[in-house]
Amino acid sequence: MSNTKRLENVHRITVKMSLRKQTPSDFLKQIIGRPVVVKLNSGVDYRGVLACLDGYMNIAIEQTEEYVNGQLKNKYGDAFLRGNNVLYISTQKRKV
Repeated sequence: MSNTKRLENVHRITVKMSLRKQTPSDFLKQIIGRPVVVKLNSGVDYRGVLACLDGYMNIAIEQTEEYVNGQLKNKYGDAFLRGNNVLYISTQKRKV
């Protein structure tokens, strides 16, 4: 293998590895406008499109669905979730 090819492979691997390293803040910026699941300390899940969030993890969600014990309980247009109640936020697959 030529040195040029070897360097290209090293660069490709380095780029892939650097893409995996991101801060929570980077992740949150990337998922604005995407479908998310927000789990609260109470165990209730809210699913919808992440509209915005602030430094206190206060979250605004659009097209919100509330799930209790895995079952849909309510649908809301827009919802505001107070940050101190948030256990985690994750992305979800887009609905077909």
